[in-house]
Amino acid sequence: MWTRRRFLERVGSGAGMVATLRAGGIERVLAAGQAVRGRSPQEVAADEDYWYEIQQAFTVDRNTINMNNGTMQPSLRVVQEAMYRNYDFSANAGIHTTDYFLHDLEIVRRRLAKHAGCSAEELALTRGGSEAGQIAVMGIDLKRGDEILTTDYDYPRFLNSWRQRELREGVVLRQIALPLPPVPLDVFYRRVEEAITPKTRVLLVCHMTHWTAQMAPIKRLAALARAHDLHYIVDGAHGFMHVPINVVDYDCDYYIASLHKWLMAPPGNGFLYVRQARIPTLWPLTPADEKQKNDIRKFEDVGTRTQANRTVMAEALTFNEGIGIERKTARLRYLKERWANRLKANPRVTFLTSLDPAESCAITTINITGVDMPKMAATLHDEHGIVVSYFKHQRFEGFRIVPNIHMTIAEIDYFSDVMEEVIKKAAA
Repeated sequence: MWTRRRFLERVGSGAGMVATLRAGGIERVLAAGQAVRGRSPQEVAADEDYWYEIQQAFTVDRNTINMNNGTMQPSLRVVQEAMYRNYDFSANAGIHTTDYFLHDLEIVRRRLAKHAGCSAEELALTRGGSEAGQIAVMGIDLKRGDEILTTDYDYPRFLNSWRQRELREGVVLRQIALPLPPVPLDVFYRRVEEAITPKTRVLLVCHMTHWTAQMAPIKRLAALARAHDLHYIVDGAHGFMHVPINVVDYDCDYYIASLHKWLMAPPGNGFLYVRQARIPTLWPLTPADEKQKNDIRKFEDVGTRTQANRTVMAEALTFNEGIGIERKTARLRYLKERWANRLKANPRVTFLTSLDPAESCAITTINITGVDMPKMAATLHDEHGIVVSYFKHQRFEGFRIVPNIHMTIAEIDYFSDVMEEVIKKAAA
């Protein structure tokens, strides 16, 4: 029987592993990158010596196998240290630090925009993906009877925002009932196309849903949105720094990013891309001076706040740049496929996420028939030190399994071993 003790014996002493961690994570990442220069991302994805160096940059508890890296990413050592420095600096110097941090934030804005594929003057720095989405959802001018079109797999926070606008303004939220996941992209597109009416004004889709990472055919839907003169919002909370993106190429009006996820920035960071032509007519959540009408920064003035956790996004960006998004994406798929290829042979396991590399990356949701899934989640945590995300949609339930690049192959294999054993026992 697999236990946490047996796992630690397999990968080595937890204390010994902690002792190997030291400062200078960025330098190790950059040096490791030089060592694999010229090799394909797929080759590097399987190079455990390279990824060992990457793993040392994280401050994670190796006694816990975290397979819920989709909600929030583990912390980078270099980001934590920079946060401490910034907070000490701002706490001791007070208001005199404001200009210093604002200067740095403009550099962060430019760097984020480069990775998003847009102009820095189209990218608002927000307090998270939720705020970014609220700006778009609450800021579009609509009148009574106008329709917002989305799906029944979209994010509950934004659905509730639209419902509030229904109650206050008389707009109409319409949710397309998609088939059980995974949904073929052609079917997804046709369902949206068939649902558009002359009253439709807004189309909101997730780049990848938080339920199952169901991807939307976002570029094809962009052409559809243009043909019907719709505001087109893409919720990319699970897109940015998970897979390569280009918001201009997507031809969307708004793109939402949550930066404590795949960028591994501290909580309380996100961005909203707004197409330049949409900036003047999009209302900010906090009223801004009329002189800022055309300025993307009008969406950022929310009163006094600490900047300590914002400028350190530069450290997270440098870490990701040291790896490269293509290598990172390839490694995430490699880790996902390692456990998924084992469990897909089990007749009790149903995959609610496509395993096609063109339609998925790290996130995979599974259903296990014949077992009490909440009870199994508790067993995984309490007896084996494994964390998974259990959820129940109105039409299905599942475990969302999300590895990350801080994880070792031994940890992935331990997870697979335990899952096979627990499924067998639960179904007996």
